[in-house]
Amino acid sequence: MSLEPLAPAVPAALSNAASRLRRTRSFRAAAAVLVLFLAASSAPSPLYVIYQRQWHFTAWVLTVVFALYVFGLLASLLVVGSLSDHLGRRPVLAAAIALEVVALVLFLVAGNVLVLSAARILQGIATGAATTALSAALVDLEPSRGRAGVVTSVAPLTGLALGALGSGVLVEFGPAPTRLVYALLFAALVPAALAVARMPETSPRRPGAVASLRPRVSMPAHLRADIVPLVPAMIATWALGGMYLSLGPSVAAELLGLRNHLVGGVVVTLLAGTGALAVSLLRSRSGSWLLAPSSAMLGLGTLISLAGVSQHLAWVAAAGTVVAGLGFGASALATFATFARIARPHERSEVFALANVINYLGNSVPAVLGGIAVTALGLRPATDIYALAIVAITFSAFVLRMNQARAKRRRASARAMAPCGG
Repeated sequence: MSLEPLAPAVPAALSNAASRLRRTRSFRAAAAVLVLFLAASSAPSPLYVIYQRQWHFTAWVLTVVFALYVFGLLASLLVVGSLSDHLGRRPVLAAAIALEVVALVLFLVAGNVLVLSAARILQGIATGAATTALSAALVDLEPSRGRAGVVTSVAPLTGLALGALGSGVLVEFGPAPTRLVYALLFAALVPAALAVARMPETSPRRPGAVASLRPRVSMPAHLRADIVPLVPAMIATWALGGMYLSLGPSVAAELLGLRNHLVGGVVVTLLAGTGALAVSLLRSRSGSWLLAPSSAMLGLGTLISLAGVSQHLAWVAAAGTVVAGLGFGASALATFATFARIARPHERSEVFALANVINYLGNSVPAVLGGIAVTALGLRPATDIYALAIVAITFSAFVLRMNQARAKRRRASARAMAPCGG
């Protein structure tokens, strides 16, 4: 029997294997770049206390600087969120990396609040563009079913934790506390740019790029019954994140007496790192199952942390942060899963845009109000008010979810009994 017909099969098999290997490596690279962008976004958190001491600005200015990043991120998500579907993943990622480079240069030379604010706005825009393009690329490159969803949920929280912790370590033990972390992040962007350049392009160019820049946000009428009960949980979750990222290091230093700058990073890491662990452990649970327990854990953890701060017991505050972190991750996972489940394919982009608006407004607006309260009332009263407001919102989220579950059971029971009545 002739072997000639089999000859092309060997190169084809090798080509397929090489292609799969390249896609797997690109998947890992995309995940690493996503972690890097989020790490860069949380790196300034332990530095805020230093900036505030050096430049003598108030707490509300600090939270405004934090919020400017969020507003830049939100604007980027809404405006260029789908641009990579038209221009390709790699061009958008290249532009995001270039913008992040500019932001890091501004951080390096910053000598006042205005330059710091400009850096944070540019960083927010870059992170928003990179996040959407990388999330899409991960789905495109996914080597096995289900991994992309887990990575896009875990990587951002992991990045937030690593960035804050790494920055805290460098600030406390390294030279040039307001420069070194940005120089290292700048250096890390070089291999990130090379990795993006080597990625296969998974989204060919198609028309409609300009039209895609028009923000689209909607809450379809048939989804309101499902979305409205989620809103308090979303606001509470991201308001707590905003509190930790903006005021957390100040609370640790001023109210708990923990003036080691590493602690500022640990505070954020306990919340975001535990959240990432919760997402990883609970990824197989349904969103509807997670909604009530996540709200309960978020509220309980916040109360425990507040008790620790009130009694000057750092270990109690840390334990509460871990509990709140579990609720934070579980809530983020539950809301993402619920939006993914209820939205029809043709309305997903606009519905997820709505989710981003709710999340990031919940992240930034309460933080700014908290900063104003700190300036007007002092750090301790403002912290109490902020934490108790989050607890009240989580309680309302818990009650709404339980009422929704009871109504669903009643409807199911009525449908089950209907044939008997006929």
